Amino acid sequence: MSEMTQTASSVLQASASGVMLEARELVKRYRQRTAVNGVSFQVPHGEIFGLLGPNGAGKTTTLEMIEGIRKPDSGTAILAGLDIRHRKNAVQRLIGVQLQATTLFPELTLLETLTFFRSLYPTGRDPRQLLSEVHLEEKAKARPQDLSGGQRQRLALALALVNDPQILFLDEPTASLDPQSRRMLWDIVLALKEQGTTIMLTTHFMDEAQILCDRIAIMDNGEIIALDTAAHLIDRLGAQATIDCKLNSHTVAADLETLPAVTKIRQSAEHFVIFTAEMQPTLEALLQYANQRGITLTELQVSTPTLEDVFLELTGRQLRPE
Repeated sequence: MSEMTQTASSVLQASASGVMLEARELVKRYRQRTAVNGVSFQVPHGEIFGLLGPNGAGKTTTLEMIEGIRKPDSGTAILAGLDIRHRKNAVQRLIGVQLQATTLFPELTLLETLTFFRSLYPTGRDPRQLLSEVHLEEKAKARPQDLSGGQRQRLALALALVNDPQILFLDEPTASLDPQSRRMLWDIVLALKEQGTTIMLTTHFMDEAQILCDRIAIMDNGEIIALDTAAHLIDRLGAQATIDCKLNSHTVAADLETLPAVTKIRQSAEHFVIFTAEMQPTLEALLQYANQRGITLTELQVSTPTLEDVFLELTGRQLRPE
């Protein structure tokens, strides 16, 4: 049986099982430091799976092992039924990878660039159709260096799709983009999901993960510390709402913890975030507390808990771009 036939057979088996990606006890060490420590998860066919974590959590190393860029010290990854340890070349023909920054040939137009990269694979997508899908058809004759930041990211996405991958890896796809460009890229990613593409995404934008991802894994210190849908992760906080406000220096967090239905207080100087199981009685008591003590209450905002609240609860740190 030829390698291409074996690969096609493995892809069909993976599609039948419903699992397109499985990480199995991945471990990677650098001298005395363990960057990834026994990471395991599955990504079903057609799912957008998010991998979040603070700087140094092990996200990039995990992705590099799955993509065949970095060899695990132990464990493995199975992509479309293929073991990355033994079928790396076959795996890399089946995946698409969009990096945060891509260096391209300045002499080639966008259409020529896509046509060149398409020629490196035995099968793939039509370059003109790809330009249309990422809304760059009018830039077909432009060169990469003449594009805006958002346009360059959409070109990078088209390049990641040129081989018609089974699994698409997006590494911080909207980093440094303006809100309009971010939203456009989100629409493209969601359209790819509708077409059945399996996507693995890393991002430092909590709203992005919450909107795009079917499930989210949060990593810290080389391990997955939570894995679930965004809604279920948020439910773990046990709060109906958050009350975000600024009080003066005479406010004591312990006093706020005694307000009705309060489940948790997060404080930074005079800024407080109050988590509550029942918003109305907590808010009424907070206003009464401030009035009785002559405390000025400013910057009051009531909202539902978010994925960022979950992240801070689990890691104690804000997520920032690496």
